[in-house]
Amino acid sequence: MKSDVEPGAAEPPTVEATAPYIHHGTPAFRQTNLALFAAGFATFGLLYCVQPLMPEFSRHYGVSEAGAALSLSLTTGVLAFAMLFAGGVSDGWGRKPVMAASLLVSALLVLVTAVMPDWTALLLVRTLLGLTLSGLPAVAMTYLGEEMDAESIGLGMGLYISGSAVGGMGGRLISGVLADFFGWRIGVAVVGVIGVVAGLVFWRALPPSRHFTARPLHWRTLLGRFAGMFRDRGLPWLFVEGFLLLGAFVTVYNYLGYRLMAPPYKLSQAVVGLIFAIYLIGTFSSAWMGHLAGQLGRRKVLWTVFALMLAGVALTLARPLPLIILGIAAITFGFFGGHSIVSSWVGRRAGAAKAQAASAYLFCYYMGSSIAGASGGLFYASHGWNGVALFTGVLVLAGLLIALRLFCLPPLVNVATPPTPMSRGAMP
Repeated sequence: MKSDVEPGAAEPPTVEATAPYIHHGTPAFRQTNLALFAAGFATFGLLYCVQPLMPEFSRHYGVSEAGAALSLSLTTGVLAFAMLFAGGVSDGWGRKPVMAASLLVSALLVLVTAVMPDWTALLLVRTLLGLTLSGLPAVAMTYLGEEMDAESIGLGMGLYISGSAVGGMGGRLISGVLADFFGWRIGVAVVGVIGVVAGLVFWRALPPSRHFTARPLHWRTLLGRFAGMFRDRGLPWLFVEGFLLLGAFVTVYNYLGYRLMAPPYKLSQAVVGLIFAIYLIGTFSSAWMGHLAGQLGRRKVLWTVFALMLAGVALTLARPLPLIILGIAAITFGFFGGHSIVSSWVGRRAGAAKAQAASAYLFCYYMGSSIAGASGGLFYASHGWNGVALFTGVLVLAGLLIALRLFCLPPLVNVATPPTPMSRGAMP
């Protein structure tokens, strides 16, 4: 069997270095994926449950489309900044405790959101939610990078993102449908209760870290690792890809409800909520594309997801509703596949700086949601859906050009920091 250690790397004979990595087909792999599926489900359900409610917020609170989008953009903006430090905190406190606390506190904040009396108070709680949620996404990527076998990390990351897809769909679907029958507050509260249950499942199911060594938080060392990542030829471009992927995806879904609830479609809130069932495509594409990229190489597969998303954006310009839905499906398939590929690639390139690389990637990823998601409202207000399609089309085209640039790069030789037990195997 191929050695897990890079040639020439000296390793201390610790228990962590000799402990087996999690391989697909084992009970530990199934437990890990149950836990991280629950975590992804809860995190993205809690985060995105307000997205289908934006037209309701505009009606109830008298705010504009761009103003309603702040209920998501403020959360993702704070989330982006907080995740720069979440990895460093988990280096000292441990991966599992940070993730579990993040989930449970975030679920309680969503329950509080449901009883907020005015728009300002709601935005304040949603801003705090961005801070508490930061403890899971970056640390989950780090946990998988540390604990998964090199042959299994692509599938493991894909299954985690599948949970994210189901959670994103479930949060939107539950809040959107229940809002039509019982009011938006009940819809948000139900999502919060589900988040609490998922947090308890996560804590019980996730295996403890076997390749984690606690390190005190030294700011100079932390800043040095961040700086080291930007000397790599590929990592900064992967961070930009994360920005473009989520920026385009969130912009489309932010303003889809406004378009479909207006003439000539005049769909109800419940029906618009049901359209988010398209997210189920993401549960397949993230795992399948992640596994495919692991087999063929990430550089050979990444560009195809951007090409598919670009075709989807073009389809949304059509007038017939079935073509619009087909376009949304293509965008969704491409987005989840692309996120699975890029996020696992970041973990494989980063060497010992996995926590910092995951934090930097997710910073850019969620800044895409925050900046592009809010900016899209200006294009919708001035040019309707054509403006949204133009804006997202430019983002996706930029992602495609970067993916082609990454395709032309040689395979990785140097990593951001010296090899450790976490930098295992060849990187495509």
